[in-house]
This record gives sequence, structure tokens and C-alpha cells, in this order.
Amino acid sequence: MNYTWRWDAMPKYLAYYDEEKGRWVANFLLQGLFATIRISILATILGSVLGLLMGLARTSRSGLLRLLGTGYVELVRNLPPLVLVFIFYFFFSDYIAQVLGLDDAVRHAPDWLQNVMRVVLAEPSRFTAFLSAAITIALYEGAFITEIVRAGIQSVEYGQWEAAYALGLSRWQRLRHVVLPQAFTRIVPPLAGQFISTIKDSSIVSVISVSELTFQGMELMASTYLTFEIWITVALLYFSMTFTLSMLARRLETSLARRLG
Repeated sequence: MNYTWRWDAMPKYLAYYDEEKGRWVANFLLQGLFATIRISILATILGSVLGLLMGLARTSRSGLLRLLGTGYVELVRNLPPLVLVFIFYFFFSDYIAQVLGLDDAVRHAPDWLQNVMRVVLAEPSRFTAFLSAAITIALYEGAFITEIVRAGIQSVEYGQWEAAYALGLSRWQRLRHVVLPQAFTRIVPPLAGQFISTIKDSSIVSVISVSELTFQGMELMASTYLTFEIWITVALLYFSMTFTLSMLARRLETSLARRLG
């Protein structure tokens, strides 16, 4: 109980005034916050595409496609995400990135492209680790999105399928024009909740030295020993993101409920 609180030291780790640039600049914690947002957005986009494809496979007439979708869901959901992070990081970095020449391509990219990457993705020197982290989280979250999509499609009344069939529509046309639009309004709220979960799950990629919020907090704590101040601040930053998204998701759910009567 002899811990000395030093909250006065925390603001400078969020942002500081750069005399040379003449403006405020994000410091360790805000840099980690922005990295977490970028990883979460990219992982959500990739996971949503993967989840949609696997969800369609899970509801397909083809036994092979159903087996593929089921195998993906059961494999990913029954493995610890930490194991997936390590497996995919080392596999991607040691094999895929080298075969594709990804590091060399990023290193020799034009300056304008590297600047865009710094803003949208990550530093060019850490691009491989960032991409590995985003893809791993997308694979993990995609398994849950797959089940959300599957449940949404199967929740559409069978009479809708029969009515579309009576109009002479093919199965793909029935999905595209009749079933998926109805399923979409039902899966938007759980998809929003899954995005919130993605933000929280992104903290696990700190184990592969991706400079997101949790990693920046650990690095800062190791150098300053401001244990409680740093982790309480990190928790508040996570809470500010997830709580804001929770409120937006609740408003979206309410709006959809009104629109559907």
C-alpha cells in the first residue's frame, strides 16, 4: 500500500507538443490506440468477407462446401487464439511473406506509398507483423461471423424461398434478391457486437510485438514503472472505444427494429 501515484505524468504519454512541428503529436498510448483501431477495422473487413463466404458455404446444397465451412468453424473456434497468432505469425513471416517478397516490395515502395501505409496500416518496417496480426484476428473473428451469417440466412422463413422459386429465380438469385436482404437486417446488430469483440481480441497480438495499445502499455510500464496509472489509462481507452460502439450498435438496432415494424 506504499505505492506512489503519479497521475501528473500520464498526459505526456498520450500526447505532447512538438516544438519543431509546431503542433501536438500523439505519443505512445495514442499511437497504440490508433494502431488498435486500424487492426480492428482491417480484421473486421477481412473477417466479414470470410464469414460471408463461409456462411454461404454452411448453408449450401453442396456437401463439400458445407464440410469446408463446418471444418473451418469447428477448427478455429476450438483453438486458443494465442496459438493461432503464433502459428500464423511464424508461418506467414517465414514462408508466405518471403515467397511473395513482401518485405522487399514494401521496403522499395515509393515514399508516397510508404506514407499512406503509415497512416492507414503501419510502419513499413512492421508491415509484415501488422498484416499477420490482422489476418489472424480476421480468421478468428470470421468463424463467429460465419455462424452469424448462417443463423441469419436460416432465420428467413422457408416460404420466402418457395415464393422466390415460384417466380422462377435461380438459387443464387433467390439468395441475392430475397433471402440475403432480409437476413442482413437481422445480422447487423450481432455483427456490430462482433466488431466490439474484435477490438478487445486485438490485444492478443501484443505477443508478436505489434505496437497496438496493450503492447505500448507494456513497453511504457516496463520503462516507467507506473503500473496502475498506465493500465487504468489503457483500460479507459479500450472502454471509450467499446462503449461508444455499443451505444452506436444499440441505436442501429433500435432503428432497424422501427424500420421493420
